[in-house]
Amino acid sequence: MSTWTGRAVPSETGPDALGWLRGLARGLPMGVIVFGGLLVLMLARLVERPLFGLHRPVTPWITVGVCRAALWVLGLTVVRRGAPMSCTGAMVANHTSWLDIFVLNSRTPLYFVSKSEVAGWPGIGWLARATGTLFIRRDPAEASAQTRIFEDRLRAGHRLLFFPEGTSTDGCRVLPFKTTLFQAFFAEGLRHRAQIQPVTLIYHAPRGADRDFYGWWGEMGFGANLLRMLAQPRHGHVEAIFGSPVAVDDFPNRKSLARHLETEVRDAHLPSER
Repeated sequence: MSTWTGRAVPSETGPDALGWLRGLARGLPMGVIVFGGLLVLMLARLVERPLFGLHRPVTPWITVGVCRAALWVLGLTVVRRGAPMSCTGAMVANHTSWLDIFVLNSRTPLYFVSKSEVAGWPGIGWLARATGTLFIRRDPAEASAQTRIFEDRLRAGHRLLFFPEGTSTDGCRVLPFKTTLFQAFFAEGLRHRAQIQPVTLIYHAPRGADRDFYGWWGEMGFGANLLRMLAQPRHGHVEAIFGSPVAVDDFPNRKSLARHLETEVRDAHLPSER
């Protein structure tokens, strides 16, 4: 089956008996960590919400701890380069896999901006809603409402993150950024105070594996890909490179802003593409 690159999606083969054992040995504690953490988060939110409203001073740190623990059980090491932004605004990153959610959440408290369909996905959708993911519809008629939501979130101190490529990839390249979501930051209430930080994720495959080992694209199933990650004997590592934030005010329009951020992400990713 062809995808955005014209490449065929590799066929997924199930693990052998030892792989299944590794999958269980990792999957069971990961499940306890993730869904146990979700329960703790929801209980904490019962107290946090009436006291702080949209502000979340406690629960994002639960998410950070859960993601760090889950990656430790999986055996995937994250190497951070640069520092997450501390100013008001958002982050943009290239998108390789569902693992990006764990990698990025393990480095700093943040809130993802995701397409509305994700809210209905079993498991992932529940986790996304509980952790404060902002769901949007790519409908121009809803642009004004989405801008107001962005502004409310940023005023509450939320740091948003979205994937402008619009899809996950094989991890070997950065696709052109779609510019639609950038328009919201040019609203009068945001453009004079918001900054956006480029973040580059570079996955390094385990020894002997193909470069696209961590890629999740096309019609790859989540369950099969999750099992593949759990059954892998030894994992590689992922670099999370936090670039310099830029002020929205420094750009005349969404296209120039998106082009600059795309260049920053791609330039940081280039060593892995050679």
